[in-house]
Amino acid sequence: MSEIKINKEMLSGEPAINYTRCYVQCVDNMQLLKSQPNESVDLIYSDILYGTGRNFGEYQDLKPKRDVIESHYLPRLVEMKRVLKQNGSIYLQMDTRINHWMRILMDKVFGYDNFQNEIVWAYRTQGFSRSKWSEKHDVVLFYSKGKGFTFNLEDVRENEIGESTQKRWHKEIKEFGMIPTKKNGKTYWNSPYSPPRDWIDMNALPQAHSERNGYPTQKPKELIKRFVLASSNEDDVVADYYLGSGTTAEVCKDLNRNFIGCDIGQKAIEITKQRLSD
Repeated sequence: MSEIKINKEMLSGEPAINYTRCYVQCVDNMQLLKSQPNESVDLIYSDILYGTGRNFGEYQDLKPKRDVIESHYLPRLVEMKRVLKQNGSIYLQMDTRINHWMRILMDKVFGYDNFQNEIVWAYRTQGFSRSKWSEKHDVVLFYSKGKGFTFNLEDVRENEIGESTQKRWHKEIKEFGMIPTKKNGKTYWNSPYSPPRDWIDMNALPQAHSERNGYPTQKPKELIKRFVLASSNEDDVVADYYLGSGTTAEVCKDLNRNFIGCDIGQKAIEITKQRLSD
């Protein structure tokens, strides 16, 4: 079993501007979850096993069978709910092989009323199907533990302004970067940028991309950054129990969040260690 602990004493020279406390362990996620106290995590994001049945070299994926999926995920979801704070949120990313089963399991554990969004990540990669619609999207299920969960709308507005808003308020946007709203005799200034939608159009990482680190199922930092910004604040604790290439850990380091995560693959831990050290 391997551990990586990074703290201020381990940093040479001046402290990093975006310092975060990280704990990463090479261990089965059930073992790490059971070691954590109740309500100790603000946000969980995990790019989970997709149920392809494939061997990716770094890990063996689960078989796409309902009993296999349920037996693996149900006890883990129970533990994830236990460690989440009352205002915490959980995002689990997958594709269409198992999202219908996972929605049922998450409804059972977190409650139907705590389902917040099904977010679609649409991406472009090489290859396409000639016999059906090409499979080019993932599903991210977003649940809260209860009411009053963290959601930072202003941090995740999309970088676009609607045509009608631009036409009506172009002078105010140019001068102030905001648009006015009058209510009860008072003027309030608001962002002109569009609220986030429940779909994200973002390319997957090409093989030659500078972020690439050799892990087969690596996700873009910009994608995970949106979830971390939306559902956590600085110094909050973010957890990823299917660590993979450590993208969540690096995003948390950049955004000054505390991080805890694990993976059963030693290569995943070594890649994460390198990313955090860099």
